[in-house]
Amino acid sequence: MSDTRVIVTDIEGTTSSIRFVHEVLFPYARKRLPAFVETHADKPEVQHWLSEAAREAGFIEASRNEVIDLLIGWIDSDRKATSLKALQGLIWAEGYASGDYLGHVYPEVADRLRAWHKAGIRLYVYSSGSVDAQKLLFGHSEAGDLTPLFSGYFDTRTGPKRETESYVRILEAVGETGEHVLFLSDVTAELDAARAAGMRTTQLCRPPETCSASATHPCVADFDAVEV
Repeated sequence: MSDTRVIVTDIEGTTSSIRFVHEVLFPYARKRLPAFVETHADKPEVQHWLSEAAREAGFIEASRNEVIDLLIGWIDSDRKATSLKALQGLIWAEGYASGDYLGHVYPEVADRLRAWHKAGIRLYVYSSGSVDAQKLLFGHSEAGDLTPLFSGYFDTRTGPKRETESYVRILEAVGETGEHVLFLSDVTAELDAARAAGMRTTQLCRPPETCSASATHPCVADFDAVEV
């Protein structure tokens, strides 16, 4: 075993199915967003994120319906806007709390995370979904509450996932140099950025995807095959 002190993992396509996010979470938030905004618009947190969305869109003045339409459009285009992700997280919290769904994790993920944690490796999440949404998924997962296994979470407030500087910031936050940090993702561009920051990398190619012979990062089918 090499001297891996920290593992940073992506979510979609890595710990959890992209289908869960796109076929369960996104439609749930899209359907409920208009009513959620109407019934929670007086709450400071919601007001803040609505204002942030309007600001990002360049609106000088906008009605509530215009902002709702903007957010729906962002959901449909899978825009990685921090304001949208925060509002989605608030809506998803209600869904998890009411038991409408559980967070999906691949079958081997929970046991492997527990084994790494037991071995003294610090675990972090870096996802385009908000930190609150990350905590909800792992806190209400099909394998139980996995949040005690994680030392921290990063989202788009740290920076875009395909930019090297984002991973430099993560290294600074976890207090390690890159050779001691392993980043797991299914997206080559993210892995490229992490490697450029000095991190070690492994690509997840979950079936039916397969590892390409021309892959530029170590490639595995599941967490059991990850070499730390």
